[in-house]
Amino acid sequence: MKLWEKGYDVLGEIHRFTAGRDRVLDEKLIPFDCRASIAHANMLHKIELLTGDERDTLVSGLEKIIDLHSKGEFVITPEEEDGHTAIERWLTDQYGDVGKKIHTARSRNDQVLVAMRLYEKEQLAQIRAGILDYRAALGALIETSGEIPMPGYTHMRKAMPSSIAMWLGSFAEAADDNIAGIESTLKLVDQSPLGTAAGFGVPVFDIDRDMTARELGFKRVTKNPMYAQLSRGKFEAAILHACSQVLFDLNRLASDLLLFTMDEFRFLMIDQTLCTGSSIMPQKKNADVLELIRASYHMVVGEELQAKSVMANLMSGYHRDGQFTKEPVMNGLERTRACLSVMAAVLDGLTVNEEACRAAVTEEVLATAEAYQLVKEGMPFRDAYRRIAARFSD
Repeated sequence: MKLWEKGYDVLGEIHRFTAGRDRVLDEKLIPFDCRASIAHANMLHKIELLTGDERDTLVSGLEKIIDLHSKGEFVITPEEEDGHTAIERWLTDQYGDVGKKIHTARSRNDQVLVAMRLYEKEQLAQIRAGILDYRAALGALIETSGEIPMPGYTHMRKAMPSSIAMWLGSFAEAADDNIAGIESTLKLVDQSPLGTAAGFGVPVFDIDRDMTARELGFKRVTKNPMYAQLSRGKFEAAILHACSQVLFDLNRLASDLLLFTMDEFRFLMIDQTLCTGSSIMPQKKNADVLELIRASYHMVVGEELQAKSVMANLMSGYHRDGQFTKEPVMNGLERTRACLSVMAAVLDGLTVNEEACRAAVTEEVLATAEAYQLVKEGMPFRDAYRRIAARFSD
C-alpha cells in the first residue's frame, strides 16, 4: 500500500528511485511522526471527524508503534516507501477503517514537515546542552591550569605572551555566542506546519491548528500555508549554518590541539585512551579523533550548501526536490552533537605540561612589552620599536 496509490502499477525502478533513502531516514522520525499523529487525532476528535472511541483507538495504536519502535520491532518495508505509509498501514491492518481515517485533513507534506520540526527541535536542544558540557570542560581545564603562561602566535610564529586561560577562554566565549546562535535557530524552527497540508491549507473542514501546535509544544503556527513549503531548505540551511558555526570553533581548537600535543611542542599531553594506533608503526598513538572533528566542519558546510542549493530556482509550492533536504540536516545535526561530546571528552583527557609552556615563552615573545617600556620612559614608539627590532634583526 502506498498513500498515493490509485490502482495502477509503477515501474519498480521508478519506485526505488523516487523513494530513495526515505525508508532508512524515516526510522529516526517514527516517534515524532506518531506524536504529531496523536495530536492530529485529538484535533480531529475535537472537530467531530473522529468519535471518542476512534480517537482512543488511534492514540493507543500510535503509542504502541512508538513502543515497538523503541524495541526495534517496527520496521519500514521497501514496499511502504516511507514512515508515514508504514504507520498508516499498521493502523489499518490493526484497526481496519479507523486506521484509514488518520490521514484526514493533512498531506504527507505537512506530515513530514512537522515530524522533521519536532526532530530538529530535539536535536538543537541536545546540541545546546552539548555546548554547555563542552564549555564546562574548557572551564575545568582553565580552572586547574589557566595561570600557566604560553606563547601566543600570529602567522604561525611566536608573537606575544598568552596563557592557558586566554587561549582556552577564547573558545569558551565563542561557545557563548554559539549557544545564542542555536537558541535563535530554535526560535525560528519552533513553528508548527501541521494543517498546512500540501501547501494550500485544508478545504471544507475547520481544523484547529493552534490546538495541535500547543499539544506538540510549538510556540506558534506557520500562518501562511504556502510558507510551510517555502521554508523547506530555508530552515534546514539555517540549522546547518548554526551547526557549522559550532564546528568552526571545534575545527580551530582541534587544529591547536593537534599542534600543541606534538612531541615538538608538548604543551599538552593527551591521554592514550583517546588515541588510536597504526597498523604498521608500533610506536604510534594518533589523536585522529581531532582530525575527524576538524574535518567535520567541512562536511557540515557541504551539507548546508546542499540544503540551500537543492531548493533554489524552484517556483513556489511543493517540489519533490525537498526530499533531498532531509538527509543533510540529519547528518549535520547528529555530527555536530557527536563532535561536541567527543571534544568534551578530549578536553577532560588533557594534561597541561607547565614546564614546556613556560620554556616556550622565550625572549622574543616579550619584545612588544619591552618596546612599550621604553615608550613609558619617554621614547617615541617608532624609535622604541626599531631599537628592539634591531636585537632580532638576524
